[in-house]
Amino acid sequence: MIEENKQEMLISEDTYEGRDLGVTLEAQACRFKVWSPLAVQMELLLYPPLTGGTPEEEPNQRKQQALPMQKKEQGVWVLELEGDLSSYRYMYKPTFEDGHSTHAVDPYARAVTMNGEMGVIVRLEQTHPKGWSEDIRPELTSPVDAVLYELHVRDFSIHPSSGITNKGKYMAFTETGLRDSEGNTLGIDHLVELGITHVHLLPVFDFATVDESRVDGDTSDASNYNWGYDPLHYNVPEGSYASRANDPETRIREFKSMVLALHNKGIGVIMDVVYNHTFDTAGSSFEKLVPGYYYRQNADGTYSNGSGTGNEVATERTMVRKFIIDSVRYWAEEYHVDGFRFDLMGLIDTTTMKQLAAELHTEVSPSILLYGEPWGALDSPLGDNMTLKGTQRGTGFAVFNDNFRGVIKGDSDGVGSGFATGADGKEDELWTGVRGAIQDFTDGPSETINYVTVHDNLNLWDKVARTQGIHDTLNFLTYDEDGSIRGCQSVEEAVEKAKPYLQIDPEHILENETVRRCLLANGIVLTSQGIPLIAAGDELLRSKYGDANSHQSGDVVNAIHWEQKQLFKPVFDYYRGLIRLRREHPAFRLRTREEIEKHVRLIEKGNGLLAYELNGTAARDSWERIVVIYNAAKENRDISVPTGTWNVIVEKGQAGVDTIRTIQDGKVNVNAISLTVMYSNS
Repeated sequence: MIEENKQEMLISEDTYEGRDLGVTLEAQACRFKVWSPLAVQMELLLYPPLTGGTPEEEPNQRKQQALPMQKKEQGVWVLELEGDLSSYRYMYKPTFEDGHSTHAVDPYARAVTMNGEMGVIVRLEQTHPKGWSEDIRPELTSPVDAVLYELHVRDFSIHPSSGITNKGKYMAFTETGLRDSEGNTLGIDHLVELGITHVHLLPVFDFATVDESRVDGDTSDASNYNWGYDPLHYNVPEGSYASRANDPETRIREFKSMVLALHNKGIGVIMDVVYNHTFDTAGSSFEKLVPGYYYRQNADGTYSNGSGTGNEVATERTMVRKFIIDSVRYWAEEYHVDGFRFDLMGLIDTTTMKQLAAELHTEVSPSILLYGEPWGALDSPLGDNMTLKGTQRGTGFAVFNDNFRGVIKGDSDGVGSGFATGADGKEDELWTGVRGAIQDFTDGPSETINYVTVHDNLNLWDKVARTQGIHDTLNFLTYDEDGSIRGCQSVEEAVEKAKPYLQIDPEHILENETVRRCLLANGIVLTSQGIPLIAAGDELLRSKYGDANSHQSGDVVNAIHWEQKQLFKPVFDYYRGLIRLRREHPAFRLRTREEIEKHVRLIEKGNGLLAYELNGTAARDSWERIVVIYNAAKENRDISVPTGTWNVIVEKGQAGVDTIRTIQDGKVNVNAISLTVMYSNS
């Protein structure tokens, strides 16, 4: 114990403040810096560039030079070498007081070999695609102006119906002008037509569980698929989404090409980041370089497991906090990334989140969005320093509003229902969520991410079907306790048997109850105060066939089926219309608590109905007054509204900014299970 305390004290004094850890490459020199205060010796292992040559040449590629590094102040080891070392590979070899040594990849590595086995030295300026120096980050005046779209890189383009050449790759986002047989836009043009402002990508840093050497094989092989919540190298793009994972520069250039293509269309890029845990613990570079420092421990010295995956990163320690801030800044500055979504943000201490937000917004860009999950998976020793709902108040980042999520839909995977899925007595809580959670846990609407479903749990179509008790009728797949699929030999067979749209009449899509409940659920999200987020494919009635945890289920479950755009075009048009309404009318995007308190007025609430009025004039909207009505009941309702001439712009599955009909008698008849929006300038 005395030895442990001595070790902790030694580390706490050795905190390095420079921003040059890793490799600094100059014209004819290269400097290596690694933080490892407990090591008594450090060697740089340098390997020649990979040539991709013959088997006879391979032994030369394995030749290494072991070069001693010098220990400087604050636990940093340094070595400067002359010459051009571009494309050389490298590792670190620390040796400790007890005589043991190990090999570690640089945690600050900016490029790696295939499957992340070694660091690689690259000139980043050589990875810029054409036009990169002119790239402009889409400006975001307020977080509430964003409309977020959560998407997995591979899901976006892997299905044959995508029409995309670079299937499953970063470069899929660069393909424009694609249309289906009916002339509907596909790929990136679909995102533009839909009107979203930001694509929120599931993890795109280098993750561990997909073999980059064989990912382009059989699309039915589920081992080629993962969501990516298993970090390997935080500062390198994932190689399985690159056209050539064996060329370290390609993944960097193609990631930048994706960002550039989206920026050129006015769409920002959000990265889903996982700083709360790593895939490996004892075998991670963190643990190899500074044993016992980067991970939290229980009182008995074992690794704590607040993440539910075997470890949790000790973000509250100075050099861990520094690593996270350095890493996020690197993505924002080198890759022009526009925002970050923090997985299990509850496990990141509040000091780190506050410092990160302040630094990014003052030193990089005020347009950068920061948000995350305000919870952990299991108990954590972090205790009172966890970033939970309420800790974000006034700090410049937002949190997922799972309270609102549950009120709208019910539980995540079961038959439990919410307001939009037919539950009674949810109107009070719905009213709290609609007003940006200012009576719940926020200081203002820019601190709440409003959503119904994301990648986790049942997606929207499948959840609504489950609350209706029709999941068996639709033949959704069911997993037994041993992980096998009930009644089927394979996932492919189960998907083939599933009939998710069995009950939809193609001639009357918008009259289907499941469809209407889905539209009402996301209609609430898109018209409420706060930051809306929808899951990719909701606008196409995407189904995962009842799979509530598809992270390893492969393309057969996860791929977006683009043929559904023409099948369910009225659904897409509805989403597009609501997003246009939100983006063109600032009354739906009030900035502050005070504005919401003054300018959002209740009209009626109860019995599956909520009606309220927005003061458009106060928000400098072109519409003076706006009324929003959510009716989750199965019957039409007559609602009394303020006197005047009202132009209905959303009802019966139609949405946008154009007048559908006009009302003048102080009463409006609203459809069963629907959203109605109307405005008045009189």
